[in-house]
Amino acid sequence: MACEQSERNPRSTMMNASAGAENQAAGTPKTRRKAGKRVGPAVFVTSLVAAGLLGGGTAAGAASLWGTPAQTASSAQTAQYTPVIVNNTSSVNAVTAAAQKASPSVVTISASSGSSGGTGSGIILDAEGHILTNTHVVTLDGQAEAAAIEVRTSDGKVYAATIVGTDPLSDLAIIKITAPGLVPATLGDSSAVKVGDTAIAIGAPLGLSGTVTDGIVSAVDRTIETASSAVPSSDSSSAGQGSISINVIQTDAAINPGNSGGALTNTQGEIIGVNVAIASAGSSSTAQSGNIGVGFSVPINVAKRVAQEIIATGAATHGQLGLSVKYKASGTSSEFTTGAEVAAVTPGSAAAEAGLKAGDVVTELASHTVTDASELTAAAREQAAGTTVKITFQRDGQDQEADITLGVATAG
Repeated sequence: MACEQSERNPRSTMMNASAGAENQAAGTPKTRRKAGKRVGPAVFVTSLVAAGLLGGGTAAGAASLWGTPAQTASSAQTAQYTPVIVNNTSSVNAVTAAAQKASPSVVTISASSGSSGGTGSGIILDAEGHILTNTHVVTLDGQAEAAAIEVRTSDGKVYAATIVGTDPLSDLAIIKITAPGLVPATLGDSSAVKVGDTAIAIGAPLGLSGTVTDGIVSAVDRTIETASSAVPSSDSSSAGQGSISINVIQTDAAINPGNSGGALTNTQGEIIGVNVAIASAGSSSTAQSGNIGVGFSVPINVAKRVAQEIIATGAATHGQLGLSVKYKASGTSSEFTTGAEVAAVTPGSAAAEAGLKAGDVVTELASHTVTDASELTAAAREQAAGTTVKITFQRDGQDQEADITLGVATAG
């Protein structure tokens, strides 16, 4: 829909992630800092890429990471794996304890379609076999609508999986396996996460199942724009590559290709985020150089809502405002107001029903501080369609607040 594009900054840069070729990235993305205070210039990195689809380029290359031929049946087979080993129980630390608790709930995912394949990670949600991961993992960066999916659990067994549903607007997906003895993850509260907290990433970087890394939470409630091949682009020059704006937790815990869909946990072993993207300081030709300490995870509170909707109906909904946002150059009108200036409101839309008008400057939506179009889009998309939230805006220099019942966003 037009509003999906119009609620973004029209000058934002699209990022492209190619399927089955280790997500070669192009373009210059932005990451933006959100806080209840004046925001400085946007932070630029050379590239932002999917954190975890490790593409071998061919299905055989992907299958070789399993150590045994890929299975097509739902029965299990033994494969090489690395359990969490504690050699000295008297000297374990919080990271060891968290890894022991969460690792049985993290799986390695293999996706293949024709001659293409790749691997990522996933999180077991329940004993029925529902697994949370990224859309770009199970669709090979949007290139395969019906990829063959296999899952290796922490005990080294491999199971065939089916795709329950994908959600391109959040880059989240649910797959399902039938297996005995599954260990559901313990989900934490991402709204309680704060900068400086210990963060632990668990997944399969470079196909190495059960890998544990740790660091800290570097930022919370940060908005990023990342490429999504599963989202159509309104720009004919983008070769079908769209982009999405999402709010994320930033961490310096090492995240590499293969980690996508894996867990970001706290020291209690509770899942606080789903790893989704990494930044690279290299050029587009070296964008997969690996971890530089800037990784991003979808907050688990958002992921949980999306997962529940997909499990229940096969799809998730997202809110839409129904307005377009004007790009403001520095030194122009409203230069002392940090926010997203409304250029136009679609008649009959959520924004129109809430009384917004062209010239209003939105400064907050659903408790998220808004400084530009991408943050406004991300704040709306984080909510389910039909949700009523508070919107704060300035009109003629005066702060105003209204309730807004969000419309339905689409990926098209």
